[in-house]
Amino acid sequence: MADEQTKAVNRRARHEFTIDETFEAGIVLTGTEIKSIRNGKVNLADAYARIEKDEAWLIGAHIAPFEQGNRNNHEPKRARKLLLHRSEIDELLGRTKAKGQTIVPLRLYLTSKGRAKLELGLARGKQLHDRRRDIADRDARRDVARELADAQRGR
Repeated sequence: MADEQTKAVNRRARHEFTIDETFEAGIVLTGTEIKSIRNGKVNLADAYARIEKDEAWLIGAHIAPFEQGNRNNHEPKRARKLLLHRSEIDELLGRTKAKGQTIVPLRLYLTSKGRAKLELGLARGKQLHDRRRDIADRDARRDVARELADAQRGR
């Protein structure tokens, strides 16, 4: 993991969903798309993944057009094919249909070989009270950490 470069994180996914399991998928990209990703011009906030005709697709991810691109530049919001093993696709398909779960992208990163990978999460939507509880827990942990730091400093 030390040789990975995280290019985009979907912070909204962790806020709105409870992540049950994570998967790693490759992405089929064009030349200008990978150049834009290397420049960090990618947004996963409104993206989701879907299984259609036994293939996984990333829908709604915005990869900005490459500035130095020519007329063959890519479409920013096009659907992109995800590369998963057949067993992973079957598992995702079964669990999303049976339990009412959804597939959300968590982060996009580059490997040491220059390949773009996407971390997918199998998720359940959070209710409003669950979100409030998570925020309260996070605030409580922050307060405890602050008190411990103050005690160690001798305040």
